[in-house]
Amino acid sequence: MTTATLTPARVKDTRAEDTRIGLAGTLRHVGALTRRNLMRIKADPESMFDAVLMPIVFTVLFVYVFGGAIFAGNQDEYKQFMIPGLLGQTGMTLALAVGTGLNSDFQTGVMDRFRTLPIGRASVLLSKIVAETLRALLSSAILLTFAFILGFELKTGVPELLAAVGLSLVFGMSIVWISMLLGMSMKSAQAVQGVSMLVLMPMQFGSSIFAPTDTMPGWLQAFTKVNPLSALADASRSLLNGQGAVAHPVMIVLIWSAAATAVFAPLAVARFRKRT
Repeated sequence: MTTATLTPARVKDTRAEDTRIGLAGTLRHVGALTRRNLMRIKADPESMFDAVLMPIVFTVLFVYVFGGAIFAGNQDEYKQFMIPGLLGQTGMTLALAVGTGLNSDFQTGVMDRFRTLPIGRASVLLSKIVAETLRALLSSAILLTFAFILGFELKTGVPELLAAVGLSLVFGMSIVWISMLLGMSMKSAQAVQGVSMLVLMPMQFGSSIFAPTDTMPGWLQAFTKVNPLSALADASRSLLNGQGAVAHPVMIVLIWSAAATAVFAPLAVARFRKRT
């Protein structure tokens, strides 16, 4: 009688493979996964309602409902005040939705499928950032188009306009890392959405986006001064209206963006590697 020795099958180590994928391969994977994310939007166009409709709804509500009260009936002046601030916070609002989608990917098994593929781990997260940047660009374009229809005046020039949009994108993409970390840390998409709203609402309304801060109580003014959305709104107004200092609020936004990315990007990547 002969005996056979059974050798366990070698399990493919995708972690080791990940280290051998070069920059070109990672960029190729980012492009493929970004296309996948965009195709999902095409298949589910309702997922773009926040990017398409939110700028229009916010503009109409605040200009025509609150604008007269805040600026003593001068809605044209309020447009010049509010719309640059709204442009600044567009990227952040959309960025916080990324965590919900990432959490759903884990719950529905999409990440299990990615785990079996020979792709760079970083490409999964980077493709989310690229797709969200494109969504934010579309939302900003819709907001500005609607604002010009309502009579908003660009008092500087196209370079300043592009700088304001770019600054909003830089800040928004730094918030994406926080959103992705939340998405991978919470148990459900509903929990991610709830926590995101708890973060978003105080930052939005406890800032200089929708109203001047000089009428706020002292404790709230102290919060608005350290709120990066206030600096982002002030920078956007200076760039689009040509009034006020530009360098200081821009520097504050860039420092906040760099700090958020430096802290939360490694945490998000580490959490992603642990879960996959």
